[in-house]
Amino acid sequence: MTISAPFQPAFNPMLLLAQDEADRGMTLLEQINNGGVTGYVIILLSLVALTLAIINLIAIQPKRLIPPHLVAALGGALSTKDVVGALEICRRLENDSFLTRVLAQGLNRYQRSAFGPFEFKDAIEEAGSEEVARLYRRTDALGLIGSIAPMLGLLGTVIGMVGAFGTISNVGARPELLASDISKALITTLMGLCVAIPTMAVFTYLRNRIDHYAALAAQTIEDMTVALEPTGQQAKAPAAGAGRAAAPVSMTPAAGPARPSAPPAPSAARAGS
Repeated sequence: MTISAPFQPAFNPMLLLAQDEADRGMTLLEQINNGGVTGYVIILLSLVALTLAIINLIAIQPKRLIPPHLVAALGGALSTKDVVGALEICRRLENDSFLTRVLAQGLNRYQRSAFGPFEFKDAIEEAGSEEVARLYRRTDALGLIGSIAPMLGLLGTVIGMVGAFGTISNVGARPELLASDISKALITTLMGLCVAIPTMAVFTYLRNRIDHYAALAAQTIEDMTVALEPTGQQAKAPAAGAGRAAAPVSMTPAAGPARPSAPPAPSAARAGS
């Protein structure tokens, strides 16, 4: 008896593994390569966004914006109305922070102006707005990346669809070729959305974090500078001869002081009659 061919089992694991690899399609690296230049630009933007997010998350922290040791030192100086000593603390380079920059502006106004105690809060608000705007500018790049990443993805998709229609014009509407071209075209849109969604989430979180810590800094400064607020006769003196300097402190509208002068007119008319 002769055997014409060697025995081959019906179940071949290697054939199944090869078939499984074919069914799974392209690997992640191959898909990224199919994105072309646009895909690589989106990947570069994702790395930049990640770096900026880490830098801002480290920088925008209470211990950096409102250092506890500076709060204690400045609070001790201001409790005794030692404005010169508090200014010296704020001006040291090693003490540079959100808190010291804002407080230094107010203390400078407090010292230089004849009505410094009444302009102090105004100066604090102006300096605080400037510092908050500066922190906002730190996060603008993240917002920009989150905005342009989907548009770059759409650009890559449009380029890919142009190639798909070129395939149709050259070889006809063959489903297998057309599906491959469309898949390559849509990969850039997917990449753009994968970058934009987390980037915009981090951007919004950082903006809210800035607002929260700015409000915390404002409350801290207000608590530290209670001793500098005018009281008693000090508050009455500028009100008599410098009503314009006192107005910003009370934050009343410019037309507010004119209202009390209106009622005397009718009463004078009745008295004459």
